[in-house]
Amino acid sequence: MANILDIKRRIRSVKNTQQITKAMKMVSAARLRRAQERILNARPYANRMLAVLNSLVTRAQEATSGEEAAQIHPLLAERGDVKIELVIISGDRGLCGGFNTNIIKAAQAFLEKHADKQLDLELVGRKARDYFKRRRWKIHHEYVNIFSRLKYEHAQQIARAIIEEYSGSELDAVYLVYNEFKSIIQQRIVVERLLPIAKLEGAGLESQVDYIYEQTPRVIFNDLLPKHVEVQVYRALLESAAAEHAARMTAMDSATNNAADMIDSLTLNMNRARQAAITKEIIEIVSGAAAL
Repeated sequence: MANILDIKRRIRSVKNTQQITKAMKMVSAARLRRAQERILNARPYANRMLAVLNSLVTRAQEATSGEEAAQIHPLLAERGDVKIELVIISGDRGLCGGFNTNIIKAAQAFLEKHADKQLDLELVGRKARDYFKRRRWKIHHEYVNIFSRLKYEHAQQIARAIIEEYSGSELDAVYLVYNEFKSIIQQRIVVERLLPIAKLEGAGLESQVDYIYEQTPRVIFNDLLPKHVEVQVYRALLESAAAEHAARMTAMDSATNNAADMIDSLTLNMNRARQAAITKEIIEIVSGAAAL
């Protein structure tokens, strides 16, 4: 039977841990509300901008050849998929369940699937940076400690590097890997292409309304395409931030409940040990009295 003093120390230690996990759960819940509001406000704008650009790119490339479309704006160039950059968005901290592990697994699966290509990485978050820095993959840029005070300027900084490399023909395609926020208990791993912008096909194009644009395609794309990359990166960052807070809140809730179960189990063992010690003392007293 374990020593009663040792069991008391373990109970005290578990209670201290429980207080920490409970506090972290409350902090994550408060931050999740703000992050959820931001992503719910950003989604409609980002989705609508993507739909408009899908239509514009389709019409521009139908009206011109591929080379002429690339001359209108470098981000419209389609060069195949030999040189690929993967933007991996993870968290800066742990204690959030399988949030970072799932992102790294999805990114690793993508890299292995495209192992015959020329792959470069752009890492957002300390966890992805620490993991891939020890691997053989080439890292172009890394951004850490941005989620504590996430701003649109961070998305602009990341997008600026992507735009410069793609415009300079250093990249053929850019993909994003991030956690999409679905609900407090559910996050979904998303792997989506950022550049080049997908064209509409078939019924999707036929259902579109035909517009008359006052400005030339070059002017429109010069304004919209860099903004589109920034907005999509910002949306992915917001999705990841909200999903991380939700994952941490769920993980800390489970840890708090597990700590409560462990305290109950240790208390039961302590009571048993105390009962055994009392019984042993009684037996010794009775045996001594009988001997006298």
